[in-house]
Amino acid sequence: MVPHTAASASIPSPALAGLPETRREMLAYLKRNGEASTESLSGVTGITPSGARQHLTALEQDGFITHRNDRDGRGRPRKIYRLTPSGDALFPRAYVELTNELLEYVEDEDPQLLERIFDRRGLRRLERAKLRTQGMAFPEKVAEIARILDEDGYLADFVAQDDGTFLVREHNCAVLAIAERYQHACSSEIDFLQAVLPGATVERISHIVAGAHQCGYLVSPVGPGGM
Repeated sequence: MVPHTAASASIPSPALAGLPETRREMLAYLKRNGEASTESLSGVTGITPSGARQHLTALEQDGFITHRNDRDGRGRPRKIYRLTPSGDALFPRAYVELTNELLEYVEDEDPQLLERIFDRRGLRRLERAKLRTQGMAFPEKVAEIARILDEDGYLADFVAQDDGTFLVREHNCAVLAIAERYQHACSSEIDFLQAVLPGATVERISHIVAGAHQCGYLVSPVGPGGM
């Protein structure tokens, strides 16, 4: 018996909600059951196996599901589908709410400990960034830092400007809900950039928390550690 839930009827995740209903139903079924064959997913969604395969092919091309071949018995092996990490990530998480709640408890108990937690995070990021940028010329270092920020979820890039300065831009704040509540998150970001680029001055010229559409940092090389 197929359990009846509201999972496919009310989807809180915007990314999941943007998919066709049949594909949402397939993903929800795989989330609940772990794996399923084409025939099972066909029955769940009420479409033909041929139609199910078309949706499954699209989901696999999008990177949301993968399959293995089940070779029990004779004949052609059946494809058994499961979610990929990207598909699993479509479903909502409460990480931000939990993080803010835990930080609130820490702040209530010891405000200085909260500062030390952010400082420790900044130090770890700095150590990793220094390893990746060691021995690089300054322009290459800026490019690598933008790449690191992009990998961290900030949708970052940079522009080399005609006057020799660089503009590092973050088009997404990966910690926005935390930054809106704790200024340490924003101050640690500019501290990180300044520390990993000791041959430059770093100035924040736009700020998402202040209403801008991006966080922008003007990087101006100075002294022997710069250009």
